[in-house]
Amino acid sequence: MKSETTNRTALVTGASRGLGAAIAFKLGAIGLNVAVNYFENKAAAERVCQGIREAGGNAHPFQADVRAESEVARLVHEVVETLGNIDVLVLNATGPQPFLRIEEQTWPAYLDQLEFFVKSPLLLVKEVLPGMKRRGFGRIINIGSEVVDIGNAKFANYVSAKAAQLGLTRSWALELASTGITVNLVAPGWIPTERHIDSSQEDIDAYIARVPMQRMGTPDDVASVVAFLAGDAASFITGQKFAVNGADTLA
Repeated sequence: MKSETTNRTALVTGASRGLGAAIAFKLGAIGLNVAVNYFENKAAAERVCQGIREAGGNAHPFQADVRAESEVARLVHEVVETLGNIDVLVLNATGPQPFLRIEEQTWPAYLDQLEFFVKSPLLLVKEVLPGMKRRGFGRIINIGSEVVDIGNAKFANYVSAKAAQLGLTRSWALELASTGITVNLVAPGWIPTERHIDSSQEDIDAYIARVPMQRMGTPDDVASVVAFLAGDAASFITGQKFAVNGADTLA
C-alpha cells in the first residue's frame, strides 16, 4: 500500500490523543505524510509525530482551533507549505460531550456539538476542496458515532449533531461523486481512550454484555477502516457509513 500513498498528505484533526492519534499512526504507517492537528496539547502532538517518525513515517504537528474560520485557513496553508497538498482529510476533532436531561439542555449545548461536527467539517472541506478538485483525487473521512442509531438517552445534544454529520457526508458524497473525491463516515462504538479514563467497570461490563462480539473495540480497529478508505482500494466507495462496533447496532 505504501506505493499508492507516496507523496500524499493527510490532515487529521484532533490527533494529539485517542482515536485521532491512532488514525495518525496508521496513516503514517501506510506511507502518508501526516499533519497532526491539536488544539492545546503541543507536547502530546509532538509525541504522536515522534512515534510516527520512529516507525519510518513523516509527520508534523499543527496547532489550530478547527471551529474558527481564520484558524482553519491558516492551518491548511501551513500544512500545504510544510507537507504538500492535502489529499486525505480526517475530521475527528471533538470537545466535551456532556450528558444532559432534557430539562438541562439548552440551545448553546447543541451549538457546542454542531461547531465540531458540522461547522468545522464545512470550514475544512471548503479549504481543501479546490486543490482536491484540481488533482482529481481526495478522501474526506468523517469520524461519526454509533449513537445516531442507538439514540442514547440524555445525549440529544451530541446525538443530533452526529446525525447532522452523517447527513452532510451523504450530501457531499453525491455532489462530489464525479470528481474523484470520496466522502465517507466511520461510526465507532464505545472505544476506550483517554477520554474514558473515569468510566466505571460496571459501565464497561454492561456495554460489553450487549455487544455481540463480546469485547470493546480498540482505536486501531477504527484506524484500520480509516486507512482503507484513504487508499486507492476504496475509490468506488462513497457516501457510506462504516460501523466499527462489533455488531452493537445490529443487536
